[in-house]
Amino acid sequence: MSGPQCCENAPSLSSGSGAGHVEELGGLQSYVTGSADSEIAVLLVSDVFGYEAPKLRKLADKVAGAGFFVVVPDFFFGDPVLVLEGTDLDAWLKKHGPDQGFEHAKSVIEALKGKGITKVGAVGFCWGAKVVVELATYACIQAAVILHPAFVTLEDIQGVKVPMSILGAETDHTGPPELLRKFGQALDAKPEVDGFVKIFPGVAHGWSVRYKDEDEKEVKAAEEAHQDLLGWLVKYLK
Repeated sequence: MSGPQCCENAPSLSSGSGAGHVEELGGLQSYVTGSADSEIAVLLVSDVFGYEAPKLRKLADKVAGAGFFVVVPDFFFGDPVLVLEGTDLDAWLKKHGPDQGFEHAKSVIEALKGKGITKVGAVGFCWGAKVVVELATYACIQAAVILHPAFVTLEDIQGVKVPMSILGAETDHTGPPELLRKFGQALDAKPEVDGFVKIFPGVAHGWSVRYKDEDEKEVKAAEEAHQDLLGWLVKYLK
């Protein structure tokens, strides 16, 4: 793992949270929300804390409110990281690597296409960002957003084939601003691929889905990031 910052501010998990429901898609239990009549789906790929995180589900409901069918799969098959202390992250990653997440995500996308979905966007957080970059490299999706990414390399970004927005934190050892700016330069060098990079001041890794409710600055920055990702999805999927 890229260091303990990835796993700070662990959420309290609650499988009953959110306006949607859980169903199986592509062999994965998935939280789904939004109109089943929509032909445009958005895949939210979680951080290591998994698909039950209440703030992730709250964001899924927000994205669904913009007219998308939103899917948050359980890429960890009931085995998310619950707390940093006492967790062997290297061992956990051997069971739940982003490469495995990529294969599972392709299965979910195929299942969505079988339900009549014609366009798919994907949003990845930390661990999930690597999965989304892989999906964007193989053009399995039509638009991508990654937030406070982990494991993503410059070489990864150079292979991206679909529009990508990168939203990062000012304080982030996992995806530092200087690296994200290089990502932006790599996207700028590809005129056929639209790219966007934004660094949010005064926040740390994970803020977009692990903000503290009592921290007004964090909440405001998270809401701004949510609007940015929604704007990107609307621009390239609708």
